[in-house]
Amino acid sequence: MADKISIKLPKIIYEDRNVFVFNKPAGLMVHADGRSGEISLSDMLLKKYPKMKNVGEQMRFFGKTGEKKIIYRPGIVHRLDKDTSGAIVVAKTEKTFQFLKKQFQDRVVVKKYLAIVYGNVKNEKGVIDRPIGRSRSDFRKWSATRGARGEMREAITEYKVLKRFKDSRGEPFTLLQISPKTGRTHQIRVHLKAINYSIVGDKLYGGARAEDLGFKRTALHAAAVSFETAPGKKITVEAPLPADFNDALARTLKLA
Repeated sequence: MADKISIKLPKIIYEDRNVFVFNKPAGLMVHADGRSGEISLSDMLLKKYPKMKNVGEQMRFFGKTGEKKIIYRPGIVHRLDKDTSGAIVVAKTEKTFQFLKKQFQDRVVVKKYLAIVYGNVKNEKGVIDRPIGRSRSDFRKWSATRGARGEMREAITEYKVLKRFKDSRGEPFTLLQISPKTGRTHQIRVHLKAINYSIVGDKLYGGARAEDLGFKRTALHAAAVSFETAPGKKITVEAPLPADFNDALARTLKLA
């Protein structure tokens, strides 16, 4: 299978001797999930940069027949959901990986996302401070509402309204800038669902809806990330809007 892996990595939007920042397209998994067999960013990195195999952390699990398997995540410091596009940081060396990991743990990395949600968000800005636990209804999901099970972990998300608009049917939507202060699985999606503003195209948390505004995936984009590449060297890297975001916003401008 390895020989069939494409080495056409996503576009590099920043690189130095310590890190890559890729502009991950929607639909690409960051690392394997042990089930689907889809090609991931991690697979591509290993194919092109085999020396990165032992950079970062590994995932161990048991296969369907009970055999032990290892998923390598070369240099992967954080992750984006499969349907989320945008900036993702990858360390080139173990020293850099540990340096970046500490920044994420200390919450000094600044991440900014763009999301289009259903509805007219009432407040111009706000903070969602709700712990997240496992959903009782679906093992794939997380929850920030009463009835979640297991350990409830702190989760904080800031947001501000960039634009409110309507589609051709008059249905309201809001473009948000979002800054998660913690890094829980599905955090942005779960928090917005909890305040009744689900993200357009989110089939897991938004319910069964048509492809509104032309989105065939969750309308969430990692637009910028700020961090230190080395002690004292702080940078901000921006990922340009993908075509589906541009198309959706262009449609609303025509309707205005």
